[in-house]
Amino acid sequence: MSSNESIFVGLDIGTTKICTIIGENVGGDVEIIGIGSAPSKGLRKGVVINIESTVSSIRKAVEEAELMAGIELKTVYAGIAGGHIKGFNSHGIIAVKNREVSEGDVKRVIDAARAIAIPVDREVIHILPQEYIVDDQDGIQQPLGMNGVRLEARVHIVTGAVTSAQNIIRCVNRTGMDVSTIVLEQLASAKAVLSEDEKELGVVIVDIGGGTTDVAVFSEGSIKHTMVITLGGDHLTNDIAVGLRTPMIEAEKIKKKSGCAMASLVDKDETIEVPSVGGRKPRIISRQVLAEIIEPRVEEILSLVQREVVRSGYGDLLASGVVLTGGSSLLNGIADLGEQIFNMPVRIGYPKGISGLVDLVNSPMYATGVGLVLYGSVNGGGARFRVGDGNIFGKVTERFKEIIRDYF
Repeated sequence: MSSNESIFVGLDIGTTKICTIIGENVGGDVEIIGIGSAPSKGLRKGVVINIESTVSSIRKAVEEAELMAGIELKTVYAGIAGGHIKGFNSHGIIAVKNREVSEGDVKRVIDAARAIAIPVDREVIHILPQEYIVDDQDGIQQPLGMNGVRLEARVHIVTGAVTSAQNIIRCVNRTGMDVSTIVLEQLASAKAVLSEDEKELGVVIVDIGGGTTDVAVFSEGSIKHTMVITLGGDHLTNDIAVGLRTPMIEAEKIKKKSGCAMASLVDKDETIEVPSVGGRKPRIISRQVLAEIIEPRVEEILSLVQREVVRSGYGDLLASGVVLTGGSSLLNGIADLGEQIFNMPVRIGYPKGISGLVDLVNSPMYATGVGLVLYGSVNGGGARFRVGDGNIFGKVTERFKEIIRDYF
């Protein structure tokens, strides 16, 4: 957010790239007015490992977006991911005062659901209400004003390493900006690519980034399960570099230009040119060889997702199937391979619900950034967080509890 209260900024701090997207709320619609991106050089598997490099990358992405939009940014909505993220379900029960559910009762039952033991190096990022139960009536999304003597809440709690979030906030602060709220990246992506009908019928969103694959399961309109797999597009690039004996930079280019997730979809006569290392001459190889290197890794990632979906207990309640998003979902044939592994419909998720510079962000790789902007447009400004504010996660959680009902 800049000085203009209708401006919202999403900052996707990824392993491969850092992306800044600026949106403006115009008559209730979100119009994209600026975008900037820069290679990410200070993160590994979604976690900051080099403060200076990360700050430099953020600054480049922000300056590019500022130049395009013609404004100076002050506050951003930042995404968080990484293998340290853990999600689980919890349940709280309270007695209802005055036999009519009030806002205070809702707050108390959420507090009861989050009253669990968490290691000292972890803190709650999100508390996501799934449903409320008044006496024996379940499936209630909004219990305010209802009569009853007992109120229950089923919630999904997401926790993360305190230091990882503090490092993200520290990096943003060192560019001269504040963090309005930290948002789990797959929740932001879901905001950008999923429809309400899909969430109601049951759907899995799989955000395949550079260092991690972020997963979220929705059913009956609410989030049921989240997880992070520490495998992503960078592992595909590394496999190609090793398998074809080519530099990492060239392997990334080959993956984007000629990669395919299913060898059976590639014509045997197709060939590609592969640059060699050490000044050797480029080689000509079959594109099918490239696909045979990529397919096992993609199959491994999607199979791990499938195993986790089954473990969550919602595998049979996903009528809308699977939505793949993130930069690696652009790989040719990945949806076909996904349908074989998941045995359900699979589509590629593109950002929607926006106007303005749509052509520039019309790619799965921008789903998280667009989702962060949409999140901001729904939830408003909120507090600003800086390292040294004390319990940053506590403030984020309180802010999130205030607006989560409107978000989902």
